[in-house]
Amino acid sequence: MRRLGTGIGWRPEIADTVERMPGIDWVEAVAENVCPGHLPDSLLRLRERGVTVVPHGVSLGLGGAERPDAGRLAALAERAEVLGSPLVTEHIAFVRAGGPLTASPRLEAGHLLPVPRTRDALRVLCENVRIAQDALPVPLAVENIAALVAWPGEEMTEGQFLYELADRTGVRLLIDVANLHTNHVNRGEEPVKALAELPLEAIAYVHVAGGFERDGVWHDSHAHPVPGPVLDILTDLASRTALPGVLLERDENFPGPGELERELDAVREAAGTGATARGTTDGRERPVREGTGSGGAASEGAPSEGAPGEGAESGGGSVPPAAEAAPAVPDEAARQRLALAEAALLSALVAGTPVPEGFDRVRLGVQARALAAKRADVVAKVAPELPLILGSGYRTAFVAYAQGHPMRGGYRQDALDFAEELLMGAHPAQGRARRELRRWWLDRSGPAPRPASRLGQVGRVGRSLIRR
Repeated sequence: MRRLGTGIGWRPEIADTVERMPGIDWVEAVAENVCPGHLPDSLLRLRERGVTVVPHGVSLGLGGAERPDAGRLAALAERAEVLGSPLVTEHIAFVRAGGPLTASPRLEAGHLLPVPRTRDALRVLCENVRIAQDALPVPLAVENIAALVAWPGEEMTEGQFLYELADRTGVRLLIDVANLHTNHVNRGEEPVKALAELPLEAIAYVHVAGGFERDGVWHDSHAHPVPGPVLDILTDLASRTALPGVLLERDENFPGPGELERELDAVREAAGTGATARGTTDGRERPVREGTGSGGAASEGAPSEGAPGEGAESGGGSVPPAAEAAPAVPDEAARQRLALAEAALLSALVAGTPVPEGFDRVRLGVQARALAAKRADVVAKVAPELPLILGSGYRTAFVAYAQGHPMRGGYRQDALDFAEELLMGAHPAQGRARRELRRWWLDRSGPAPRPASRLGQVGRVGRSLIRR
């Protein structure tokens, strides 16, 4: 894998800004938001300039009990090929549960949820990662996630879990230092311990992002400036090994170009400070913060070719005896045990079922509210007409709806289901707002545009009622 350098998350809202920013070596685009046949002009221009584009998946669910979906893997592979990417990335998380393994309805989280650090979960994850590696045309890197809740009865630390995963599969690691900070605040896990246990030679690149703390809970918002503690973890990591690449993530509440550039400067400086402390003198590093070349200090000491972290110190992670003795391939019983555990947790979060034994009820409540709020925000983006139609009552109505109605598909389906529920039940939106909501739902709920004639409209409504 080649050196990446300094990058930023490409988002449509800041596409023009990213194109004009100096010192950007590469960008990362959410894979599910990129259509291979209709690449955004901004990404095409960046590629023409030699800027690397990496697709970052969010919906594969490698930590789920089921094997990865072949269609999702094919879509991720297609994006990597169309973008000419040197690697693709995903998350160590589960995003859906239920289905055949549990003989229960499938539930969608609409969010990245933590995998239990157990022998069962590790074996399932390793096999899922191998399946993904075989289906992808380029190397895969997987990211540690932030979490509000901890699983009871875990058998490994995060560093040990990541060490075992990389050791057994050869997968690269995308280390998110902001997520290490989140887990420090929310779960009491020490970032220094996690860094000491990582297989540093497996690092593909690093994520940096901002968040905020409320009532003792850290929210990994990607909508706030990067705080000092996150930059400190980046410096610590850069002092341990040469970082192939560092990327700033920002998903909402986008600041002006000047502020974004200042955040990138802070990231470069933090990584450069760590590289200086490491004291590497292999002759391949560029001076810290000198010159106008792209990449800056974030990629100091990284080789131009070869494996990530080539020449760096190996991680000091200890292998837990229980994990060391675990079989490499899970049996179906292990998948079923994991499926039942993940389904119980997700059902408690999105369907209001009882909290599984051993979980912190308060933290689960915080997570459930956060999931409902995120659903409301994303639905408002994919269906911006709904907040316009419902006005100030949109958010309250959606959060109330979400508490008893789990996602049964993607966010667009969620928007349709929400609108249908309002139309079928009692809702304060009356008169013009209700008529507009009904028209919006009719226009989008069928396989073809709504007929223009009133007779056709009546027939359409009748068919919908019959289907229900």
